[in-house]
Amino acid sequence: MFFILAGVYFVMMFVGHLLLKKPEGWHEPQKKEKGEGILSVIKSKPIGNYIGIWLMFYINITCGLALISQEKMIVKCIGLASFAGIIATVSAVFNAGGRLGFSAWADTMKDRNTIYKIIFILSIAFTAIVIVTGGIKNGEGNMVLTVLVLCLIFVINAGYGGGFSNVPTLLSDHYGMGSISALHGITLSAWGFAGLTGNQMATWIVNKFGTPVDIEHVLADGTIEIIKVNPTGYQTVLYVTIALYIIALVISLVLVKPTDKALAAKQAKKQSN
Repeated sequence: MFFILAGVYFVMMFVGHLLLKKPEGWHEPQKKEKGEGILSVIKSKPIGNYIGIWLMFYINITCGLALISQEKMIVKCIGLASFAGIIATVSAVFNAGGRLGFSAWADTMKDRNTIYKIIFILSIAFTAIVIVTGGIKNGEGNMVLTVLVLCLIFVINAGYGGGFSNVPTLLSDHYGMGSISALHGITLSAWGFAGLTGNQMATWIVNKFGTPVDIEHVLADGTIEIIKVNPTGYQTVLYVTIALYIIALVISLVLVKPTDKALAAKQAKKQSN
């Protein structure tokens, strides 16, 4: 498997390298004796601005991983065990689509932070709907609730991908392209910490809340498989993620300030009116 993956990665990355070209009018910058330090770049704006970006990124990835890590069992819980593989594939498509779609959408906005507000609002809305309807606990045999749970999974996957892909451009808008490589590298620490907390948080909640129950799943050969699921535990995960998404939305509204470009566009609009 790893040999095959290595071969695929090599071909795709090498072809991509050949296809990429420098932007029109680009010139090799003159080398400086000593560049501006990353800490100085961060301090060029109120420190809370960068902290807000870091926390937004961390929370979005944490919540995404918390749900994605339980996705397979949630799908089985609502009676779709036979389609778990297909749903996982569709989820991956939404993840990739979110990276492209939300990025393209953000390119049309004066302030890219707006895309994070949209991601958090969508995540809060769909999580709240599944919480209120008890979709995970009551989804089996109920088409409407099943669709709502699937929509939640797909929206969270899309938001996970979109939040990840928009970080470099958000940072470049706030701090300029000159230090984006190192600054993005530091910001990716949020992704690393989220990888350590998202899955573990969801697993701990599922183990601590609710009681596992047995459900029957008919296999392709007609035999019956007994699967243990914890609907209450999965539902409880949503209470934690919705709280975190609300915190992230508040951070995006309060800590992450509009860029100079966005403020200038807003001022120009006021003057034109």
